[in-house]
Amino acid sequence: QVQLVESGGGLVQPGGSLRLSCAASGFRFSTYAMRWYRQAPGKERELVASISVASVTNYGDTMKGRFIISRDNAENTVYLQMNSLEPEDTAVYYCNTEVWQSGTLTPYWGQGTQVTVSS
Repeated sequence: QVQLVESGGGLVQPGGSLRLSCAASGFRFSTYAMRWYRQAPGKERELVASISVASVTNYGDTMKGRFIISRDNAENTVYLQMNSLEPEDTAVYYCNTEVWQSGTLTPYWGQGTQVTVSS
């Protein structure tokens, strides 16, 4: 079955960096786009970054120039390098993909990893 397992979250000071990882299994990783979302308390889940099969990347407006999404198809892992972190980046970060199963594009989510930016 499809599994997405995030890691790498934690507490970091403003201006610091973190790298999140999402280990994927149960599907042909190299043939699917991958995404990172985040959800802060009291707010809706928002798209942070996406990476296509061809490694074309897109970012939310507030993340551009600070975050970098990448993928390693040999390791079935997608990464999110987060730099110049701000308190507003505090959220639970989720890995996401959509996999074709029985003719239906089915979304999958990881359990999330908490990122807290605070002094």
